[in-house]
Amino acid sequence: MHDSAALPLPEQLVLQAQWLAPARSRMLRESGIGHRQRVLDLGAAYGVVTAELARRAGGRVVALDRELAALTHPQGTFEGALRTGGDARRLPFAAASFDLVLSQCTLLWVAPLESAIGEIARVLQTGGVLLALEPDYGGLMEYPPGIETRALWLAALSRAGANPNVGRMLPGLLANQGFNVRVALFDSLPPPAAERFGFYHGLPLTPEECEQLAQVEQKAQTLDAPWAQVAHLPFFLITAVKAGL
Repeated sequence: MHDSAALPLPEQLVLQAQWLAPARSRMLRESGIGHRQRVLDLGAAYGVVTAELARRAGGRVVALDRELAALTHPQGTFEGALRTGGDARRLPFAAASFDLVLSQCTLLWVAPLESAIGEIARVLQTGGVLLALEPDYGGLMEYPPGIETRALWLAALSRAGANPNVGRMLPGLLANQGFNVRVALFDSLPPPAAERFGFYHGLPLTPEECEQLAQVEQKAQTLDAPWAQVAHLPFFLITAVKAGL
């Protein structure tokens, strides 16, 4: 749902999927992915997670994205899955069509969130589960002074139509929709990766922000001693089960 931002590069989403792989794999395992018969990859983009779902699910997997260019991209990985265009706020499926929905950094780009949550609830069968891995840029922690990018992220994401605080908002919104919600966070903190600066690709930065980002990246490159810098972006790892009537 990149209203004012360019579609991310395939290699960026591959890297993102690799960073989130341990948490995602654990969530899928705990949700019984091998027994799930109808799985929706919401905001699948190039299918970097779709292939994993198709490999692990017990039944059909559908990859949905509003960007048809992503679904038809030559680097797409959709083997074993169906592809369809659509909007998270108006899902093109009948009620109770799925028993698992995965959202990885998709709801970040959807507004209003309430519409998407209502649609997810509609297409999930009773007892079905939403797995959401969504960031909270408002909680971004960076050290030492001189490498902070939090203000840049908040400004650029908001300008692009995203909700940088989506992580903290989702649990309450899902509970209000009648989901039983469980929230986890990362259980470890890895050293920051230099590749993190590449995720600004396509975001609407001002010339002044581009200059500031270049200075921050240059400063970060000089901090090469172990744990000379810290950069932690909180992710809300949400398991939300659709309750019965």
